[in-house]
Amino acid sequence: MIELKVDLGERAYPILIGAGLLGKSGLLAPHIRGRQVMVVTNETVAPLFLDRLLGCLGGVAADVLELEDGERFKTLDAYARVMDALMEKRHNRTTTIVALGGGVVGDIAGFAAATFQRGVAFVQIPTTLLAQVDSSVGGKTGVNHPDGKNMIGAFHQPSCVVADIAALDTLPEREYRAGLAEVVKCGVIWSEGFFAWLEGQAAELLRRTPAAVTEIVRRSCAIKAEVVARDEREQGLRAILNYGHSFAHALETLTGYDSLLHGEAVAIGMVLAADCARRHGLLDAESVRRITALLAILGLPVRMPKGMDTESMLQVMGMDKKVVDGRLRLVLPERIGAVRVTDRIDRQALLRTLAAAIGRAAHPKTV
Repeated sequence: MIELKVDLGERAYPILIGAGLLGKSGLLAPHIRGRQVMVVTNETVAPLFLDRLLGCLGGVAADVLELEDGERFKTLDAYARVMDALMEKRHNRTTTIVALGGGVVGDIAGFAAATFQRGVAFVQIPTTLLAQVDSSVGGKTGVNHPDGKNMIGAFHQPSCVVADIAALDTLPEREYRAGLAEVVKCGVIWSEGFFAWLEGQAAELLRRTPAAVTEIVRRSCAIKAEVVARDEREQGLRAILNYGHSFAHALETLTGYDSLLHGEAVAIGMVLAADCARRHGLLDAESVRRITALLAILGLPVRMPKGMDTESMLQVMGMDKKVVDGRLRLVLPERIGAVRVTDRIDRQALLRTLAAAIGRAAHPKTV
């Protein structure tokens, strides 16, 4: 087992990474605050892993709530179902909420933990690659609004993250590849060496070689843990983790949180942000090519979906929570391994990026 640490002083917590952790006796006991547990999961994950989780809780009384599966269900209604279950089962301030599932489950359960009786403990047990490498770490919780992704939420750190690599064996291919987008993001924003390693290990990653998968979870979590420890509430450095996300969130909103997985939208968003950086004179064309090529090799979309238009994209991006004082902020790469967060956006450059991408969607044979 690999153990990393998110160093937040008194609120520091471990990230445990390894195969076969789910169900390991005694692993969760130090992170369960009282004698009550509410397990929040979904209808897809519960049949696969719930019994194993319940078996390692010992004598702790566990209630279970199964939510519907999918980003389109990350709503206030789902959040209300968790709160209703906590009330109905008479949970109190010493309860621990355990999120068993992907990023949607983790975000909803975490938001409920942040707000139930003004904050209770919770544990993240991510079962998708995207959740293991990204959303389970860092304490961002929340739900979507029809007009914008993650517009309702709170920062609330878990007491522990358990990333069982073996859980990924059940992950559908599309979900697995979507998770790789957030891994590539880590290379672009933080480490050219990691990015180059991903280029060299693409075949192993597509084969899901255990050693390669363990390594991408370890390195991605280590990068995110360092960034979060230095800027927990996104007042500065942490904003770099949003590379590609302003475009991605707009795409998810405009497609109704239905046709694109989050990682797929992030992949397209990273390509758009790289192109926009090139048009701002920040990034060279070869780096844009490398970013695009790696995402494509990993089986991720790199073109805008059909049906998008420039005006709608700009409108939804203007509603993004990264807009400050009416000014859109983008994370733009300066080179592979380094990015800048800027609100000095050349509107014409952004328009040209969107127009070119929309044109390529209409003519998919165009490079």
